Amino acid sequence: MGAPRAATILHADLDAFYASVEQLLDPSLRGRPIAVGGGVVLAASYEARATGVRSGMPGWQARRLCPDLRFVGGHFGEYQRLGDAVVDLFEEFTPLVERVSIDEAFLDVHGAAHLFGAPAQIAAAIRRRVRDELGLPVSVGVARTKHLAKVASQVAKPDGLVVVDPEHERAFLDPLPVGLIWGVGPVTRARLAEAGIETIGQLARARNELLEPLLGQAASSKLGMLAENVDPRHVVTARRASSVGAQSALARQPASAPLIRSTLGYLVDRAAGRLRAGRRAARTVTVRVRFAGLRSVTRSSTFPVAVSATLTLAEAATALALEALAAHPEERDVTLVGVSLSNLVGEPGLQLELPGIGLDDRSRPGSPWGSTRWGVDRSVDAIRDRFGRHAIGYASSSLGEVDRVPEAFRTLAERRDDGVRSTP
Repeated sequence: MGAPRAATILHADLDAFYASVEQLLDPSLRGRPIAVGGGVVLAASYEARATGVRSGMPGWQARRLCPDLRFVGGHFGEYQRLGDAVVDLFEEFTPLVERVSIDEAFLDVHGAAHLFGAPAQIAAAIRRRVRDELGLPVSVGVARTKHLAKVASQVAKPDGLVVVDPEHERAFLDPLPVGLIWGVGPVTRARLAEAGIETIGQLARARNELLEPLLGQAASSKLGMLAENVDPRHVVTARRASSVGAQSALARQPASAPLIRSTLGYLVDRAAGRLRAGRRAARTVTVRVRFAGLRSVTRSSTFPVAVSATLTLAEAATALALEALAAHPEERDVTLVGVSLSNLVGEPGLQLELPGIGLDDRSRPGSPWGSTRWGVDRSVDAIRDRFGRHAIGYASSSLGEVDRVPEAFRTLAERRDDGVRSTP
């Protein structure tokens, strides 16, 4: 089924959400450059962004760029409360709300016109009510497809509204920078720029013979379709994630086995915990390693049975990453490590293996090794649920220095209504 011809999809994105909440709670911070965090910038106000301060930046670098920058600790309970309140407000206009993260959502308002007016009027009413009732700025894009609505909301920032008429989509899209396309990050943008592609219109007109060597077949096809505004996706109100993942930017560190083990131990610990919280297990582990030259490599492996055990998944992920390093001995530094758990299935209760069936395979949950790890994970999960994540953990991840981001902030970032959050 194709996308509807009318522009009835809204993308609402709260502006500089965490910083805006801090300025709401403390009016003396309004109009000033502020950042949430300390050792690292978790979020920055628009006033701080104007000086070059960005999320993920070390605190010392942010202070150097903006001497007047003020760091605040963060009110994570308020972020959650206000984010939920905004979604509740959205649902007063339409039941078709797809929450993407704590601070953004898609809405389909095709059935709400007889109650609230045209989509543009609904978007204006939402912005007004979010500002008046909750004190927060929100930018909204209105368009025929989800991708175009998201692009429109980015163009509308800060605190604006952009409506894209279906008859003028190409005139709107063509001159925009290619970086506004969903999925185009710094590396892809740089590769496209080398080929002379800097706008969405140029990408839409590019031939596959040019794009495939740059991006690969899958990515070139996907981005080409989005550049042409071919996006058949509908607003989905409830769904389960197809994968669970986590990644860590490492600035630039020497590629070494200890770094890989500690980083992946931490990342898998987080991802596996979310997996079990959703009562799910994964068959496939995928690891991504990015080197200093922005080159990335991935490695995957698939278990014969679905697994949710932290140590088993961490061992598999570490082996894949070390294999990637061994295959590229010329690369001396690593800038990012990520892991994704996919091929997800519902996880039943533990069933012990019959004698002689895979008892030596540590990856099988029903083997002696697997059942022990199954029990340990549940004990760790129960203690963390009661006393907090840092009350207990595996030495490989708990003793490292990978996590510089507060636990409450990561929990908010990973939150999703389906119970399992996949991190980008």
